[in-house]
Amino acid sequence: MLLLALDTATPAVTVALHDGEAVIASSSQVDARRHGELLLPAVDHVLADAGLTLDAVTGIVVGIGPGPYTGLRVGLMTADTFGLALGVPVHGVCTLDGLAYAADLDGPFVVATDARRKEVYWARYADSRTRVTDPAVDRPAEIAEQVAGLPAVGAGALLYPDTFPSAHEPQHVSAAALAALAAERLAAGVELPEPRPLYLRRPDAQVPKNYKVVTPK
Repeated sequence: MLLLALDTATPAVTVALHDGEAVIASSSQVDARRHGELLLPAVDHVLADAGLTLDAVTGIVVGIGPGPYTGLRVGLMTADTFGLALGVPVHGVCTLDGLAYAADLDGPFVVATDARRKEVYWARYADSRTRVTDPAVDRPAEIAEQVAGLPAVGAGALLYPDTFPSAHEPQHVSAAALAALAAERLAAGVELPEPRPLYLRRPDAQVPKNYKVVTPK
């Protein structure tokens, strides 16, 4: 097994290789405006660091969000393209699950990433491998009672200390954690989600509702 994992659902552009036993190479850069520019060079860097070529990959793992439309689609389209070109399966993993796995907490906690618009993408976890709520997008004040008293991880939690007073690292997901979680679940025979995006809300760009129709004279 050689899994190539990538995620662009948060400001981090993150890539990793996992050989079924451990992560053998990884790269992460935080730049919310350059996902498309940074992702493929990061893949090249990780492969070169491992001394491997792309055709050695036997599976793709991609973070499916939730995340902003523009950034999230970069990773998903790249993963789909690699899968088609190599003829290998593409596995989805919830980005929040990757953060939870990296947090490595035993008791109940919350993962929250920055959804902009003064909102967070979030979910509750029983432990680092077990999500107990579906991913959602809300204003922090609206979920304060649901997360009260729980530790929290993620950039969204760190942005709103009034709602998440026990927030700490990691801020962003790492492809290393995604790859390790996916490898663990695949080895256990768990079916991973389809590589389809969890947007949770409409993109910022919308077709105008009342646009002027121009007809030929």
